[in-house]
Amino acid sequence: MTLTDDAALGTAPATAPDDLWERLARIEERVRLAVAARRALDPDPDDPFRGQYLTPEAAGRLLDERPAYAPVPAYGDAGAPTAPAGGRLGRLAARFALTPLDVELLLVALAPDLDHRFERLYGYLNDDLTRRRPTIGLALELCALPSAGPARFRLAPAAPLVAGGLLEIAEPERPVLSRVLRVPDRITAHLLGDDAIDGRLRGLVREAGPEEDPDGLVPGTTGNPGPDAEQDADPDPDPEAPRVAAALATGGGLVHLLDRGGDPRGLAAEALRAAGLRPLTVDVAALAATTEPAPLVRTLATEARLSGAGVILGPLETLAPERPEGARVLAALCAALHGTPLVAYGKKNWDPLWAAESPVPVVVPPPGPERAARRWRRALADAARTAGLPAEQAAPGDELIEATASYRLDSDQLRRAATVASRLALLGDRPVNPGDLRAAVRAQNGAGLERLARRIEPAVGWDDLVLPPATRTQLTELALRARHREQVLGQWRMRPGGGRGRGVIALFAGESGTGKTMSAEVIAAELGMELYVVDLSTVVDKYIGETEKNLERIFVEASDVNGILLFDEADAIFGKRSQVKDAHDKHANVESAYLLQRMESFDGIAVLTTNLRANLDEAFTRRLDVIAEFPMPDARERLALWDRCLGPALPRDTSLDLAFCADRFELAGGSIRACAVSAAYLAAESGGPLGMDQVVTAVLQEYRKLGRLVLEGEFGPWLEKERGRAGR
Repeated sequence: MTLTDDAALGTAPATAPDDLWERLARIEERVRLAVAARRALDPDPDDPFRGQYLTPEAAGRLLDERPAYAPVPAYGDAGAPTAPAGGRLGRLAARFALTPLDVELLLVALAPDLDHRFERLYGYLNDDLTRRRPTIGLALELCALPSAGPARFRLAPAAPLVAGGLLEIAEPERPVLSRVLRVPDRITAHLLGDDAIDGRLRGLVREAGPEEDPDGLVPGTTGNPGPDAEQDADPDPDPEAPRVAAALATGGGLVHLLDRGGDPRGLAAEALRAAGLRPLTVDVAALAATTEPAPLVRTLATEARLSGAGVILGPLETLAPERPEGARVLAALCAALHGTPLVAYGKKNWDPLWAAESPVPVVVPPPGPERAARRWRRALADAARTAGLPAEQAAPGDELIEATASYRLDSDQLRRAATVASRLALLGDRPVNPGDLRAAVRAQNGAGLERLARRIEPAVGWDDLVLPPATRTQLTELALRARHREQVLGQWRMRPGGGRGRGVIALFAGESGTGKTMSAEVIAAELGMELYVVDLSTVVDKYIGETEKNLERIFVEASDVNGILLFDEADAIFGKRSQVKDAHDKHANVESAYLLQRMESFDGIAVLTTNLRANLDEAFTRRLDVIAEFPMPDARERLALWDRCLGPALPRDTSLDLAFCADRFELAGGSIRACAVSAAYLAAESGGPLGMDQVVTAVLQEYRKLGRLVLEGEFGPWLEKERGRAGR
């Protein structure tokens, strides 16, 4: 191919944006003139090995030459192109504060990525066919600018093109004019109409929205429409969104949302969309955990400016305080995004060291019951339609919405839970029921608490409890407090000041086996939650301060989980403070004091159980919302327990006298269940139905375990029979 052939400089493809190809055609004309000028000075322009060697004659000519520039229009002359006012190229120039010269330099570097012919042409002009991208010297020459003039500083590291990530300068070991210019692929893709998030940010950044995927793309499209497309109005907008959007337009555009039980990420996304910006959510903990976060920080800053986006950072509490590199990454990110609307959120207060500018603080309280119900209705209806449920099954009923009252989910978790519930209903060929919803909400619980506590999925209900009416009333009060706490403590502000949380704390007091743990499981089932039993072996530590750290981890994880936290045998860690006689007493009192403060600021639901209520510190009692007493069952309750523990499937002999067992054997419910299981094993071994012989034998074994005296007045004639069988 001859370098000046018109066929080689043919018509550009019609698929690219018109304004971009129009500007590229002007670059092409400059290249055409530069090639002609070079040929005019070259004694052998058709040498097939040109660019691969330098003859002595050519070296002599180079020494004799004076700097000459191609006869192309100088910048600033009449008729010289200026930065376009509209289109993607114009918006790019505005967002990165580019001058017309910057735009022209960018296009010179971009040309080989849009038209492969420029590769060979640049190789010719570089006098090196292996270097197919423009050098700094060639770019200045094509703009008719002297290589030693001030224009070269438009390609300096601090200049908008380089600092903004629009141009990369390769081969830094070479002289400045010989360094190669390259446009990142993401910039090229953006100018060609692609708004997909940079692939280097995969797994770290996604677009916040109701229909997002891991790549940040709207399903069914090749790219997100971005801020230039019309956004659907939110039928239930957050009243704080306009205020946050207005704050983003002031100063450096930095806002901090302090989470107090609300949905700060959803509010941030709504505020950014209200401001006409594309909301990009950054997993700041994952970014801090990368081996080299600095390049990713620069890439993120470029992506945000490129697509006209605002950035959402959080949650801040995921940055471990014992690892300062996380704070350093956050500070670098805030510096790189200076001037870009930035919303940080989390339960953690803002550290002034993270940014040169202080943010506008906004507290995010939990949504009221009415607004939460509206969001559940909308999410369930949308998910049902998407799942393909019939129209009559798509609208959630009042009973289903009432079942959501005790759940605390952010917008993403709520949407995912609604989707899972609808899919479960579709599998059962029925409308969504509270059971589907409970299973879907439990699926949103993180696994962090499971590493610190034993998870129990409730499998019992109210009918399985045998308790006095007063105790059942207290349990019912605990359930209604958990269900209506947002309205009472939030809207009506019945627990203001003092840093008090919105948690519900209950104490179950009674002897071992009276049904305390089982009652907690029933409450969890009633609220559609899971029960997490704290393992004291993972909490108590002999080293000073470690017990408090372990408890803090449990409380932090529990506050983000729709579950009930159960401290079994709570008097082991919630014991009374004592007079300080030595260092052990002092630090034991510190643990108790910490727990007193932490329980008061807890936002979740916690149940403490104890066999010895008198051992609990009196200060804990004041902080308790519900105290349920679990007395030993009376004869009527024991009869019901015997019948329920044996169950309907176990065959019973006609001689079985459960009334005798209930009247004579004063056992707690846990002991009765143990006796029932032991008797069932004996019946299975005998091959016949369950009779009194097996029951009495099981009760005697339980008495021995409990260290109780065996009295003939309790067992009557069955004791003599048992002794006779033992003698044989």
